[in-house]
Amino acid sequence: MSDTYALFEEAGKFLAGRVMSEAESSLQVELDSGKRVKVKSANALLRFAKPAPAELLAQAHSLSGEIDLDLIWEVAPDEEFGFDDIAREYFNAHPDAPQRAATLLRLFDAPHYFHRRGKGRFRKAPEDILKQALVAIERKAQQAAQIEAWAIELAGGHCPAPIAEQLYRILFKPDKNGPEYKAVVEAAKRSHKAPLDLLKDAGAITSPYQFHWKRFLFEFFPKGTAFPPLQAPPVKNDLPLATVQAFSIDDSSTTEIDDALSVQGLGSDTIVFGVHIAAPGLALQPGSAVDQVARTRWSTVYMPGHKLTMLPDEVVQSYTLLEGRDCPAVSVYFSLDAASLAVKAVETKLEQVTIAANLRHDQLDAVVTEPTLTGDAPADYAFAPELAFTFRLAKHLKAQREVVRGKPENFNRPDYNFKLDGADAASEPDGSETVVITERKRGSPLDLIVAEAMILANSHWGGWIAECGVPGIYRSQASMAPGIKVRMGTKPAPHAGMGVKQYTWATSPLRRYVDLVNQWQIIACARHGRTAALAAPFKPKDAELFSVISGFDAAYTAYNQFQNGLERYWTMRHLEQAGLTELDAAVMKDGLVRADTLPLVFRALGCESLPRGARVRVRITGADLLTLDLHASLVARLDDPATPADEAPVDAEEADEAAEAAAPLALAIDLQDGDNAAEPAPSGAA
Repeated sequence: MSDTYALFEEAGKFLAGRVMSEAESSLQVELDSGKRVKVKSANALLRFAKPAPAELLAQAHSLSGEIDLDLIWEVAPDEEFGFDDIAREYFNAHPDAPQRAATLLRLFDAPHYFHRRGKGRFRKAPEDILKQALVAIERKAQQAAQIEAWAIELAGGHCPAPIAEQLYRILFKPDKNGPEYKAVVEAAKRSHKAPLDLLKDAGAITSPYQFHWKRFLFEFFPKGTAFPPLQAPPVKNDLPLATVQAFSIDDSSTTEIDDALSVQGLGSDTIVFGVHIAAPGLALQPGSAVDQVARTRWSTVYMPGHKLTMLPDEVVQSYTLLEGRDCPAVSVYFSLDAASLAVKAVETKLEQVTIAANLRHDQLDAVVTEPTLTGDAPADYAFAPELAFTFRLAKHLKAQREVVRGKPENFNRPDYNFKLDGADAASEPDGSETVVITERKRGSPLDLIVAEAMILANSHWGGWIAECGVPGIYRSQASMAPGIKVRMGTKPAPHAGMGVKQYTWATSPLRRYVDLVNQWQIIACARHGRTAALAAPFKPKDAELFSVISGFDAAYTAYNQFQNGLERYWTMRHLEQAGLTELDAAVMKDGLVRADTLPLVFRALGCESLPRGARVRVRITGADLLTLDLHASLVARLDDPATPADEAPVDAEEADEAAEAAAPLALAIDLQDGDNAAEPAPSGAA
């Protein structure tokens, strides 16, 4: 056998080796590595005696790059052909083995010029297809050059304008085939920096606060936060004026005053307790311009020092329960036995209600206390008798719910108020403000009064509209077992966490869209009673209700996450501004700790093995305001290890939520993308 070597294709690669033996349909070939492989005879594309396999492949690769593709495309026949045919046309009538192999490699590596037909055979691409392919290749080459140029700029500390313009899309909703994204990935690899560090050093991110704010706007308000021109339609119906003098209880910053309370009949056997809810549903109609805006926003978005309202202020002010006005309201009156507080009758009315006062938490929390409400201390404030009764009623209602719940509601952690000194109330913060964080005890008397009143109204209305055959949007919880979460649906079901038979959201129609939807249904019931199902805007099994639930639930969850994120940002800024380097905390689980006097959960090295509830002091070792990641380590354990930790148990869901809040910001950018995926990703890449 004159041929001692063979060139063959295996899995898209060309290999060459010594022919050790040959059967009828196969060869046994030994590669330079010493490995022996079985090759089908038909796959042995080239037999040769010299040069040696390694040298042949080296020469072939060198020669193939010199072959003029346009020329061989011109001379190639229109029908199918073999590589040897082209080698003879291009080189000479008797090409040597390296020339033949070079031709094979060149044809194989140019599928846009020549379509592969297998076993060393090809067919040239039609001219129009070739032109399109060449244009695409040129475009790809230009893009590759652009990616290279941008990557060099980024790594050098300058951010190209196209990347700065697409910053949030690149980081959170990237087109992974886009040149801007690829340039960031490539620059991060070259500079061995995490993407956020790279972009910050390149000047694309100049303010951590603006980074979080604009990221939120990119996600939920891509067209900006301004409202279109809207007019608040008036309430057309002539509503009777209620005989009550109602009062609201809110923070001073509250502009959307949704609810107010009233008490009649003090000193008699029957006391009438009224819950009055602002009634935009009497004026707004589903599908109207104002409704479309509300349904786009779904809810007011809250954050320290700022908020984005669901409705424009001029619309809100038309329906808010403002002190000194007679305001349209959906009212529910509970006639109660003065001694036992048993409910004797309930009635819902559409009416105008005189709002006698807007009471404010921050002005009264220190004054309206349990001793003043129970008569153990003087009550020197407006509506003292009414507040005393509502406090008594609230405690009664709470006790009833706790019997159903099976355990009391514990408020073992405070709420926190954030105030930004230096902020302009008329505009959004810029992140440079000084933050003041103050504790506000959860379950204060005024909190309890409002909370129990709203639960009472929401629970009653949920049952009432169901009796009228009208669907609503409900919140339910099957049990308080770990992992059983609150769900939204269109049918009444028990809410185990609250201890009520059913529960709607209907008391904040200026702030939450589902409350507005439920108010429309309640209004239909108030007007039409048992025939309300015929007149209600949303019918049983209405697909629109499910659409509202889906859209609202997603937006409301995201808004809460954003609020929690900004509160974490400002808490970390407080650590920085106050020069705090150590914190006292309680261990939750797996090294997760909760600060005693700040709304902050984070991981602390050294706390992983400590029991839940253990009291510790930790040292802050680092903070990243972009990722909202806080680094800390254990300084000392403050309690006696021999004494069982005195800490309320943390359920699995709460622990999971805390762990999620403590996790650093996740990016959608992947440093394993791209041609150099084998390179290790820099530390800190998400």
